[in-house]
Amino acid sequence: MTDRPLTLMAVHAHPDDEATGTGGILAQYAAEGIRTVLVTCTDGGCGDGKGGVKPGDPGHDPAAVALMRRQELEASCDVLKISDLEMLDYADSGMMGWPSNEAPGSFWQTPVEEGAARLAELMRHYRPDVVVTYDENGFYGHPDHIQANRITMAALEMTALTPKVYWTTMPRSRMQQFGETLREFQEGMPEPDPAEAAAMAEIGLPDDEITTWVDTTAFSGQKFDALAAHASQGENIFFLKMGKERFGEFMGLETFVRVKDATGAAVPENDLFAGLR
Repeated sequence: MTDRPLTLMAVHAHPDDEATGTGGILAQYAAEGIRTVLVTCTDGGCGDGKGGVKPGDPGHDPAAVALMRRQELEASCDVLKISDLEMLDYADSGMMGWPSNEAPGSFWQTPVEEGAARLAELMRHYRPDVVVTYDENGFYGHPDHIQANRITMAALEMTALTPKVYWTTMPRSRMQQFGETLREFQEGMPEPDPAEAAAMAEIGLPDDEITTWVDTTAFSGQKFDALAAHASQGENIFFLKMGKERFGEFMGLETFVRVKDATGAAVPENDLFAGLR
């Protein structure tokens, strides 16, 4: 045995991603005395600026946006009681197909080996028992999410560490509810066209392929407040329109697929640290 605390490392693409998909587990495991390490890969400079000014519009200053989002991220970490924040500070690549995808220095343009080497250094320092990131499609195809997956998996190969590794996901049964709830809280939102509906139907996994179901409802208030800390992006975070009670009902369950494991813990499981304590 060792005196080193159990450690969770979450690798995310942008400020605010930590709260959306993993805010519950970060708050819950912190409350249980587990060290929680957040690695945020980009500066978030392709987010909305003050007053909601959009990327590419007059007055949008990526450097100013990045500074603002750094402050919001630190506030979110305080809410979630995250032990350690590490920022790789690559330039935000924007959504797939944006011109910013091609910008020198953007995360999408960074060689995987370079990003992985930096992340591997952090892994050797923190020695995580559990690592969480996105799946190979970045959950919904965002280039920075895809790149976060790539550097995480490559970094693990560079180290001698054998943590349990998880990719965030969502049960497809809940994705159907997501579409219905989105239309409920977004007034005047049109029905998706068949192509969009088909693409949405492919996000997440069939329920029986999900290995890990963590009920974080007791921490959904912290998760809501962490999202609310990213106030500059509030227009894009429709979950905040639900109010805390409805948010807790909808966002209190966090689900994952386990992709690496040396513990032999049985699945399905309800604890990322099953087999480790």
